[in-house]
Amino acid sequence: MPQRPLKPVLQLVSILLLAGLSLALWAAWLGWDQHRDVHPDGSTTGPYEAWQVIGLGLTLLAPVYWAASRSYTAGAVFGTTAGLTAAAYADWSDDASGLFGVGVGLVMLGSLAVTAAVSAIASAIRRSGPPDIDGTSLPYNNGSGGPLQT
Repeated sequence: MPQRPLKPVLQLVSILLLAGLSLALWAAWLGWDQHRDVHPDGSTTGPYEAWQVIGLGLTLLAPVYWAASRSYTAGAVFGTTAGLTAAAYADWSDDASGLFGVGVGLVMLGSLAVTAAVSAIASAIRRSGPPDIDGTSLPYNNGSGGPLQT
């Protein structure tokens, strides 16, 4: 009986893992701050501070880069996007104005664009391989993981 390749299963697992990680990181960085700040002039800001959103983005860079550099691009892009979109929906769905849908859509589009860009960079770095002694890159054979023997 021929053995089926595990690549599709591993891609699905990477999507689920990165979606779960994205949900957990949203909760860790943004889930605990739910009140708006009222300023002396009556204007309000929040509920999130800039450092929280930047922290979430920087924390997500590592797993997205790791997954994409190991050819789990679907997990890096779709898993992270799905996790952040679900977290934003769950966090904002009680908004009385109904505009939360616009925000959730923007989170989805933004995370899709950023994770696709990070994945493209990670894949390009992986393909170029490590630099040689003189600073040039060795040619790599896609699939073998090692330098081409000439």
